Amino acid sequence: MSKIINGESLPNIPWQDKPEGWNLPVWRYSANPVIGRNPFPGMGRIYNSAVVSWKGAFKGVFRCEDYTARPFLYVGDSPDGIHWTFQKEKIHMKDEQGNPWDPYYAYDPRCIKIDDTYYIMWCGDFDGAAICMAKTKDFVEFTRMENPTLPFNRNGVLFPRKIDNKYIMLSRPSDSGHTPFGDVLLSKSPDLTYWGEHRLVMQRGGSAWWQGVKIGTGPAPIEIDEGWLVFYHGVATTCDGFVYSFSAAILDKDCPSKVLYRSNAYMLTPEEPYETTGFVPNVAFPVAALADQDTGRIAIYYGCADTVVGLCFTTVDECVKFVKEHNELVGNDGNEGKF
Repeated sequence: MSKIINGESLPNIPWQDKPEGWNLPVWRYSANPVIGRNPFPGMGRIYNSAVVSWKGAFKGVFRCEDYTARPFLYVGDSPDGIHWTFQKEKIHMKDEQGNPWDPYYAYDPRCIKIDDTYYIMWCGDFDGAAICMAKTKDFVEFTRMENPTLPFNRNGVLFPRKIDNKYIMLSRPSDSGHTPFGDVLLSKSPDLTYWGEHRLVMQRGGSAWWQGVKIGTGPAPIEIDEGWLVFYHGVATTCDGFVYSFSAAILDKDCPSKVLYRSNAYMLTPEEPYETTGFVPNVAFPVAALADQDTGRIAIYYGCADTVVGLCFTTVDECVKFVKEHNELVGNDGNEGKF
């Protein structure tokens, strides 16, 4: 039986049992989407957003697009991870000296707690799409940090603890448009400012068409007894455009640029109307995961059709079993990724 380690006890994690007869290891919340269209006055869409536990309840850093369709980050609160209220003013940031430093735009945030600080990564403008970062202890004051990458890069996420006394980041180098390529890379930092020791982690392709065009990281990795459980999205090209699905891999605990197991089968693909119809159709894009160490339950928040927020469920046991049964390493997945 697989176990979450160095995790949290979340007795109020959002949860529904697996429907009878469902074959895949991930299943949807029956009342999806948890955040629908026009979620509050003046806001058109919320999707691709981060959720974390907070003092017995939940906080979110949400990608919100008002009637201009330009994305910014907003804070949300929920007692149960399902019913949300939102602050009406976007997150404002300052630099380390206290000077205003708001992003020109911000989308697809990830959030992770390391020690007593919450770190937010998002994609913003730095002469092109690049990963940006800020920190907070209270979700009231946000200090913006130096950008960890040059353009072009997206899908940045931190590991929840240091490895060999270094912070670890996964990312997906890209281009300035709707990238028709992309693999997952890893970078290390002693201080969250200077990044190096870059490694190739996972490559797109293999026998699975759902991840044949590009792949990208999703929520922060979850530490389990067998390594790091990582959910990631994969993209296929069809005659009607891209299709975003997601699945999982297990990385080596001490050398996380090495893939131990990786599923060649998706765990969730767009099927429901809120996933297949929207601003960008056929998108299931995982961004956040809550994990309860006591039960092994995992609740995943994912963007649906670039329009609404969906919620789905799984367990550590279900994921590990599925990944091992459908294991296929691609290219250089099985080595350290050092060239």
